[in-house]
Order: sequence, then C-alpha cells, then structure tokens
Amino acid sequence: MAATKKKTTKSKTPAASKKATPSKPAKEPREVPGDEMDTAEANPNYAKGKWAWAFKRAEGEVRHWLVKSEPDIFSFDDLLRRHGRTTCWDGVRNFAARNFLRDGMKLGDRVFFYHSMTDPQVIVGECEVAREGYVDHTAFDVKHRHYDPASKQDAPQWYMVDLRATAQFTKPVTLEQIKLKQSLKESALVRIGRLSVLPLTEKEYKVIRAMAG
Repeated sequence: MAATKKKTTKSKTPAASKKATPSKPAKEPREVPGDEMDTAEANPNYAKGKWAWAFKRAEGEVRHWLVKSEPDIFSFDDLLRRHGRTTCWDGVRNFAARNFLRDGMKLGDRVFFYHSMTDPQVIVGECEVAREGYVDHTAFDVKHRHYDPASKQDAPQWYMVDLRATAQFTKPVTLEQIKLKQSLKESALVRIGRLSVLPLTEKEYKVIRAMAG
C-alpha cells in the first residue's frame, strides 16, 4: 500500500488522478475465504483465532503495527514531504490486512514503516495512526490503479487509515537483523511476510525500536 508519487496507497483526497492518490502497501495476494484469519463478517468480535490478540486492548492501550511500501512507489521520504507528514494508506486488497486497518488500528497506535521489495528490506521510520479506519474510495474509481469492480459503495469491502510520520530512523533495521534476533523469531513479520499490514506485540515493538537507536 502506499502513495503514488505522480499510493500504493494513500491519497488525501478522493481524487482519481495518480498524483493525488498515494499508493503504499507492497504487492500482496488477494485473500481467499479462510486464508490467514477470520473475516469481520465471520467473526465480528475477533474473539477467537490466531489474530484475536491483535484486536483486544485495555482502555487507553496503544497497540503496535507494521506497514509495508515499495520505496520506488512510495517511500518514507515521500511521506515526510506530504502536507503534515500525513497520508492515507489506501490500496490494501487483502482481507486480513483490511481487518487490521478497519478494526485493529486505533488513533495514536504506533506503526513501523517498512520498505519492501528492495535490497535490503528494512524498517526506516515510525508513524502514528492519525485517523481510524474509513472507506477506501479508490476501490470505486475506475481510473485508479486500486479499482475493484467487486467493491460497491453501498457495501464497501476495503478500508484505509491515515498515518502521520513521527520519526525517521538514523539506524534503519533490516529484515536480516530482525531474523537474527531470537526474541523476534515468532513475530508476524518473520512468520507471515506476505501481508502488507501486520500487528506487533509490545515486546517486539520495543526490541525493534531499541535496534533503531
């Protein structure tokens, strides 16, 4: 998912032009029923399943996430150049990732920004959720790269959030460094690399943040 320079993901206004709409998430396969996690329709309370922990929180608790973007499509530097250093994270077309955006992320949550499809793959900065999940209008725009003919305005399938950059890392953290950390071997980033939006535990977040200096 990310923003286009000219998305993958997130435009600030419902404009149809590529220049106005960011595109951020990395390419990810569309999820099929039963793949990776229960959908909100099947499990509205997320009470069960492997991802239940990602949706449960105490009052006022801040949760932690990671989003991926291909830097040649939308980089962290591109985000820093946006007005208010903020962009909408549009273009996610996977139900597991969609559920994280729509129902998991809350205002003020911390989000690592990860450059994917590059060598090395690396976490380069941090954001915060500036607006909670709302309908991704790019799914309805026939001229947009994220158009989805199966998505209807009266029954939208796809959602996005707004992210605001808070810190650019002076010591970016590579995927290889993460894989070498015993405390991160069970993280979703290591175990399920294909999703463009992933939850992190507080412990995983603190370990990575410490690695970034």
